[in-house]
Amino acid sequence: MHLDAIPGSARTGGSPMDLNAVRDVSDAVSAAHLFIYLVPETAEEAAELGVTDRGPAYLAFRSAAMGAVPWQVTLAAFYNFSPRAVRAMAGVWDAAPPERWQAARFLAAGRAMRRVNVQLSDDHLAEARSLIDAVVAAADCAGKVLAAANASVPLPSDPLVALWQQITVAREWRGDAHLVVLADNGLGPCDCLVLHTATGRLPAALARATRQWDDEEWSAATGRLAARGWLDSHGVVTDAGRAARERIEVETDEHCAALWAPIGNAGARRFASLIAPITDAFTAAGTFQAVRGQSDLA
Repeated sequence: MHLDAIPGSARTGGSPMDLNAVRDVSDAVSAAHLFIYLVPETAEEAAELGVTDRGPAYLAFRSAAMGAVPWQVTLAAFYNFSPRAVRAMAGVWDAAPPERWQAARFLAAGRAMRRVNVQLSDDHLAEARSLIDAVVAAADCAGKVLAAANASVPLPSDPLVALWQQITVAREWRGDAHLVVLADNGLGPCDCLVLHTATGRLPAALARATRQWDDEEWSAATGRLAARGWLDSHGVVTDAGRAARERIEVETDEHCAALWAPIGNAGARRFASLIAPITDAFTAAGTFQAVRGQSDLA
């Protein structure tokens, strides 16, 4: 989908969204959301629910908004995980129902943000909420499973965590849109992960450990990408592969123009600046040192 094909809902004041503004706010949202998968508070809250394995805990926390769905539904929504990775979550709803996982996720987020001393004044919190609330209220969640699920979750009373949950809705909306683009470009679950790591956006060792594609599956995906000219015979990304990966990001931005249209370019850029202290605090605390560029694959 190209910008001139974006429907009127993706325009504000008769003007199209600037895709640079869309990319900037999307990056800010992704960064402000990411800490939840890396901080010790998340593992501690999962242990309180009786799950100490990081993989099933991650899957339970992120899919809790959908309710007690079978692992196959989580697999479909998450896209780039192998079936063997997601099958490991079987039994998490027996340990605790999704509502308790969601509550524990909020507790972890609040504890972590206060541990690293996220600095957002009451006025900045209120302004940020006024912007993101307008985005979430107007969001078309058709086909956006994780965004719709998170939008349905009642916001917690903690103002900082409530803001973070609204950020989560926007983050998952982009992720859901990204999956549409991946499928439209013929990139299956393992293929998109191989290309993502080849372009340096995610460490291959981390991707292999968390998504659990085996050597045969990884090799087959590498071969398919090489046949398209996106990787060379050694699995190194080609210029064509880099261009294809960037085109996929641009197409995702084009989808997301509609999401940010209710607040326009200025509102999107302002929101990005307002939530920057969340990322700044976790960066200063060293939270992101081991992970770079998870983007829509988190």
